[in-house]
Amino acid sequence: MLSSKFKVQSFDKAQDKSSKFKGFALIRQLAEKGFTMIELLIVIAVLGVLAVAVLSAINPIEQINRGRDTSTRSDLEQLLSAIDRHNAAVGLWPWQDLAGDTVKVTWRQITMTDPAGTQCSMLENLSAIPGDPNCPGTDEIKAAFVSRITSTNSNALFMEYTGTTGTSVYVCFNPQSNSFKQEADKRCTDTSKPNDYPTTACDTCPKTSLGKSDNCICLP
Repeated sequence: MLSSKFKVQSFDKAQDKSSKFKGFALIRQLAEKGFTMIELLIVIAVLGVLAVAVLSAINPIEQINRGRDTSTRSDLEQLLSAIDRHNAAVGLWPWQDLAGDTVKVTWRQITMTDPAGTQCSMLENLSAIPGDPNCPGTDEIKAAFVSRITSTNSNALFMEYTGTTGTSVYVCFNPQSNSFKQEADKRCTDTSKPNDYPTTACDTCPKTSLGKSDNCICLP
């Protein structure tokens, strides 16, 4: 009887000791895998210092302006491509409705109504915007694209074309970022730039839009 009782007590003590060891092991595992509050605060503090260092090294406003200028340049490339495709397919420039319409385009801002032929504007002829049935458009560019480039939240676009053989159609904008301003300054002072390069684009670039530079970025 005593032997049985001793065995039961010994078993209970062994089980209790085993539970304690398991408990200590669990605590040690949690300590190894987890973070204490102090450690989390230290990590947050380090990340904060790194964030301040990055912001002090990078100008976020310049990055935003550069991104907007890059997007505008891409829009100009697409617009020039659409103009060339329209001319190749129709045999007229998109600001011409009839062969007798003026080919030359003096410096002006591109809007929904300008430049235009006798009846339709360039953007109307290039797109398929619902509206005047007399201006169905060739759908070279989408209506959403037209809305974006004519929005007051985007850089204003300008164009010029002398209309003579061998010259280019130029589309331009006033840059906002310093990197694009430097590019515009460099091209305007380049003595080897094309003879038909818009004179208004240099020193007198319109500042009525978002950009306030003296010189415009022009393509091609």
